Amino acid sequence: MVEKACKACRFVSEGSEKCPNCSSDQLTEKWSNYVYVEDPANSEIAKNIGAKAPGKYALNIKS
Repeated sequence: MVEKACKACRFVSEGSEKCPNCSSDQLTEKWSNYVYVEDPANSEIAKNIGAKAPGKYALNIKS
């Protein structure tokens, strides 16, 4: 299965038509680089990218 990134929240998921994080249907296969957020409440990177849940987040989403 292909991993897709959500254009709304950057969450990366595999095999779904809607984002499991924010329920958006704006998913794309055109993304690169990611960061895995383990503890969003205590992560400066999570705060910078707006991550609110643990998981994999795309750093670059292509239009």
